Amino acid sequence: MQDKWIVGVDLGGTTTKLAFINMDGDIIHKWEIKTDNSDEGKNITINIAKSIDQKLEEVEMTKHKLVGIGMGAPGPVNYDTGVILNAVNLGWRDSFPLRDLLETETSLPVYIDNDANCAALGEMWKGAGNGAKDLVCVTLGTGIGGGVIINGEIVKGVNGAGGEIGHITAIPIGGSQCNCGKKGCIETIASATGIVRQANEELLKEGACGELKEILHQSGAITAKDVMDCVSNRDPLAEKVMENVSFYLGFVLAGIANTLNPEKIVLGVVFQEPGKYC
Repeated sequence: MQDKWIVGVDLGGTTTKLAFINMDGDIIHKWEIKTDNSDEGKNITINIAKSIDQKLEEVEMTKHKLVGIGMGAPGPVNYDTGVILNAVNLGWRDSFPLRDLLETETSLPVYIDNDANCAALGEMWKGAGNGAKDLVCVTLGTGIGGGVIINGEIVKGVNGAGGEIGHITAIPIGGSQCNCGKKGCIETIASATGIVRQANEELLKEGACGELKEILHQSGAITAKDVMDCVSNRDPLAEKVMENVSFYLGFVLAGIANTLNPEKIVLGVVFQEPGKYC
């Protein structure tokens, strides 16, 4: 078994990242494919299966080398059935039978978990968690995800929605509208989307100036990556936005710390634009 490989799959709305990983957690080969959301996402599992076969052929290995597939998928997961309860960005209907379809396409056993939970487990095993058994992982990207580990076990909740840190209320009265239907979620403030919204609001104010204003003038739009870069260059407007982000994110993390008393809180930041990561 020690010489076998696991297929790791990170399923995203734009790209799907794949890797062959040995039993010690070392990445042997990694690659990515476009996520095809057309036709209610019916091609997603087919494309993943084809890509795995193609990569095996490329590295001159057979499927006997693979012990199974572990996938991180966006949204709540029914852990008993491998059904994705809701994944609008992937084009799937509610209660999509992801595990069964992928097992049929690949003829391999498949385990499905929420992508942020997978990030938390990865950080505990091989990352910044450094083996901590009580850990909270917060993923900051287009939205905000979260994974909570207590005594080495992921907190899943009664219906697989445990650790949805992005929807903790940071602003109890008022606040911006969140995609979940509430207002004032931390996702509306500290995600890439929230950062851009706040920066645009500041840029519309009379007297707004500086590097971020110049980027908007030149390109017609700004990204969270632009804001972060401008903070590094001490742009006052960008600094104001990030001070607000830091305050509310710290406020939420303090509440999590007081509730769970974790050994570590790990922040994973992926503010992406073409060719750039932060």
